[in-house]
Amino acid sequence: MLFHTSFRSELARQFGVSLVVLITIVLTFALIKTLGAAAGGKVDPADVLLALFFAGVTQLPVVLALALFIAVVGSVSRLYRDSEMAVWLASGQPLRRFLGPIASMAWPVWLGLAILMLWVTPWTQRETVQMRERYEKRSDLSRVAPGQFQSSRDGSKVFFIERGGESQGIGRNVFILTQKAEQEAVITAAEGRVEWEGEDRFLSLTNGQRAETLTAAEGRTVARFAGYRVLTDAGAARSMDELPPKAMSTQHLALSEHPRHHGQLVWRVGLIWGAINLSILGVGLAASNPRRPNNWGLVAALLVFIIYYHLINLTEGWVGRERLTPAQALLSVHGSVAVLAISLILLRDEGLRFHWRRFVGATS
Repeated sequence: MLFHTSFRSELARQFGVSLVVLITIVLTFALIKTLGAAAGGKVDPADVLLALFFAGVTQLPVVLALALFIAVVGSVSRLYRDSEMAVWLASGQPLRRFLGPIASMAWPVWLGLAILMLWVTPWTQRETVQMRERYEKRSDLSRVAPGQFQSSRDGSKVFFIERGGESQGIGRNVFILTQKAEQEAVITAAEGRVEWEGEDRFLSLTNGQRAETLTAAEGRTVARFAGYRVLTDAGAARSMDELPPKAMSTQHLALSEHPRHHGQLVWRVGLIWGAINLSILGVGLAASNPRRPNNWGLVAALLVFIIYYHLINLTEGWVGRERLTPAQALLSVHGSVAVLAISLILLRDEGLRFHWRRFVGATS
């Protein structure tokens, strides 16, 4: 009981500290990236905090897995460094007994990570994609700065307005130049307002005129109007199949037959399995000799995490290119790591037991 309580409490402290530090680092880099995207016109400046929240939630599963791995390696390494491990080993607590306290402390983290990977992060990815698309496909009128000429996205129109009240969304003294293959039209109006009709956006003009010139016939017509509508954006909501795989729901990926969708599903399941494997692998990697001046176990543990994380990313590509089936990818990578982690703990236990028996025999 004392063994479980003491080790579990230390593991929780290490996990809390590691999680706070990693979240701070991730949010700092995410903030820099989000501000850069807002400055480059890819994200609405008003949505910076929302984009930062989505970015943080998207990276949270990896942060949780790494924080738990650091907590396991750090806690077990400290026991070796302070010679407490010798006490536990002498009292009949081999390394494999540490898996119990680790599992009892880490299972809520594993459960939360699974919920994030299977349901939450796909939602945040969808919201991020839709938020970017809404800003990129905002009406041409809303992208025009007062007193400046602004081209439409396809280059077929040029706008100039003197904006009115922002709350009413009215532009005053609107000028529009429309160019087609054999036609050029200049539209001027006293006021303009953006209106929605389904997924289509129209610019509704009042009190103006339209001057149309045919380049081939050299003819020109002028028409005055009290009301006129110009289509600025035509679009429809994207279906689930049109979204990138990382933004698709887990249920849709499981029912799909596309290899890329299977690759994304393997990546999500693999990160959950990988977090469990890393928690077990950290026990064997942290075992070290406290008399050594340099503890290379921590460096090796960090390298193992980097290599393993890249292998998880590679499995998505292997399955997406149909080099491996989902079962083959999961078993070849995560199954091998699970066997390696358990074998390393058993090897450490047998080695420690051999050295302990030799020490007892020499002193008796």
